[in-house]
Amino acid sequence: MKELRLNRILARDGRSVIIAFDHASFMGPLPGIETPGKLLDVLGDSGVDAVLTTRGVVQNFAGKFGRLGLMLRADQGAIPGGRVAGALRPVVTVEQALRLGADALICMGMIGFEDEAASLRNLAAFTAEALAWGMPVVAEMFVKPRDGAAVTPTDLGFAMRMGAELGADLIKVSYRGPVADYRAALAACYLPVVILGGEKAKNDQEILETIADAMQAGARGVAIGRNVWQHADPAGMCRALVELVHGSGRVEAAAREIRTRA
Repeated sequence: MKELRLNRILARDGRSVIIAFDHASFMGPLPGIETPGKLLDVLGDSGVDAVLTTRGVVQNFAGKFGRLGLMLRADQGAIPGGRVAGALRPVVTVEQALRLGADALICMGMIGFEDEAASLRNLAAFTAEALAWGMPVVAEMFVKPRDGAAVTPTDLGFAMRMGAELGADLIKVSYRGPVADYRAALAACYLPVVILGGEKAKNDQEILETIADAMQAGARGVAIGRNVWQHADPAGMCRALVELVHGSGRVEAAAREIRTRA
């Protein structure tokens, strides 16, 4: 059953373009996701594979999902200013997720943060419960820089492997170059990895080049939020991501899909 559900997230080429809009459950209302129904209309016609969202969105906009795969946020907490405040806690059970039609659950792992132990306990508990139900679990792994230093591919490789060892089926994590170093980090993680989009990029070229580098290193796709729904042309940005992940993989070809430059 896990394989069937994962196949609704990953396309036939084993890759995926996932649009994330679970942000309001951590950060409150943000520009671009005020009206989830309108965003889902755009995504349904864009060629992306799946969405990452919350129980509230699913309950209120179920008719808008169409053929999109559904990754459901399983934990919640407050992140004012991008920093976790208060313990992350489970907000959905595996059984509830199945009743909502989810194809996978996603749970955070906060390496180096104050909430590290609690987040890893949450992740381990979800993977254990999900195993009995045949539900895939995605580990969203964050790494806190040490002593102000930049996060390295080696740091991210450690986080990836930690998520894998705790029983996840797919890893969501940041990209850090160079390509060769990130490729080595991916090689030590025996699960498929999709990169997260993070904060809004300065321009289209920046985010497209980052994704192209990650795919060259061996990533299996992307889970992007603000760089889609805060873009001047969300549908075009979706098409660009599909071109990079499922198509030519060329930044120039992807950029041509975007009608309006942010």
